[in-house]
Amino acid sequence: MSIQNAVNGLQGQRLLVTRALHQSQAQQTLIQSLGGEAVCLPLIQIEPVSESDSVYTDTKQRILDLDLYQKVIFVSPNAARLGVELIEDFWPQLPVGIDWIGIGRQTVKQLEQQGIRAWSSDQGYDSEALLSSDRFQQVGGQRILILRGNAGRDLMRSTLTERGAKVDYGTVYYRRLPSYSEQTLKQKLLDEPLSALLITSGESLLNLQTLITTHSADRYQALLNTLLIVPSERIAVIARELGYRRVRVAQGPDDDSMVRATLPGNDLEQLA
Repeated sequence: MSIQNAVNGLQGQRLLVTRALHQSQAQQTLIQSLGGEAVCLPLIQIEPVSESDSVYTDTKQRILDLDLYQKVIFVSPNAARLGVELIEDFWPQLPVGIDWIGIGRQTVKQLEQQGIRAWSSDQGYDSEALLSSDRFQQVGGQRILILRGNAGRDLMRSTLTERGAKVDYGTVYYRRLPSYSEQTLKQKLLDEPLSALLITSGESLLNLQTLITTHSADRYQALLNTLLIVPSERIAVIARELGYRRVRVAQGPDDDSMVRATLPGNDLEQLA
């Protein structure tokens, strides 16, 4: 059953929305449709790579050589959106014979919206799920391009390299830590109690920790007792190590899954 059937399931609840600003509106709208209040505090700022950036030359060359790759992997919806925009600058028509892949359903959806037919693992939304798929077991001799943001986990490249593939990175955006005044943080996080924090990545969680530590960490100890919704056990482990005591793992990072995980138990049962 759709989560939309849990009308007023979040009545009186205040949920912290932490997605990048351009990606947060749908989640805010969903929370409000269920009777809740969405408190927006983006914990990652997305900036496209520009010609003046040091990584641009290498990324441009990867895109110019696109027809030499057997597989192209987009690690996130942002990588899909910005990666395809960059590809279209140099390839008015896409080269044929490439296996287009997104990590997670939302990434595939973004690719399809931009005219690229792609696939993702049906076993999960992360790198581990993709690496476990049959189509990635025999990649010896293949050239694979991974389009992503700056830095991030190296699991995908290291594993595929071990399996005999030649793997390159193309950096199409930077993830930045947003800057907030102490007044803004206090208003968003402390002035009125939050019912839950929605955190979709380990980087966002660490960014939150950096922001509150930069100001006065002691004032924010109450957050450790606030319900924290994360999309994977890997991020849950990080949260527990940081001291969060009420960590709940959603079924995935998409808006429905993250918001569904905040609903009271009786609503969860009705929606199952």
